[in-house]
Amino acid sequence: MDWLPLLSTLAGAAIGIVATLIADRSRWKREDAKEGLRLRLDVYTQYATAVKVLGETLRALAEREHPSGDERALALREAFRESDIATASERMWLLAPQPVVKAADSVFHCLRHICDGYVDGAAVSSPEDHARWEARGRAAAEMRRLMREDLDAGPLTERHS
Repeated sequence: MDWLPLLSTLAGAAIGIVATLIADRSRWKREDAKEGLRLRLDVYTQYATAVKVLGETLRALAEREHPSGDERALALREAFRESDIATASERMWLLAPQPVVKAADSVFHCLRHICDGYVDGAAVSSPEDHARWEARGRAAAEMRRLMREDLDAGPLTERHS
């Protein structure tokens, strides 16, 4: 019996199976990377939006007339609690790389300082308020830079807060 044709057929089949497995694995890795990118984009968008909305809400509440300082403090703290920032922050902590998490946490703390300043009676557009907002703007710009770097979106040419 001639074994050469049988061995050639088996070797060809093995090569075909291995090539298919390698191609499938490569395709799976590409799809997994795409899905990870889409998921991080969603998380980053949710967090950046929560930051923007919470900042606008805090400023609007601080500008509004309140019956007392306690009412103002309650409204500001409640706005912070009810915002999406806590959920967005947790998603960030679970999915983002360490530099992005650190930058996002910095923005969170800036917003907390803004809220605490308003609770303590700081006036909107006072020098202290302006300094807190400038710190938040710098922190947000760094956070976005790191997010864009992680998403391979390239740098922005302008600073947006």
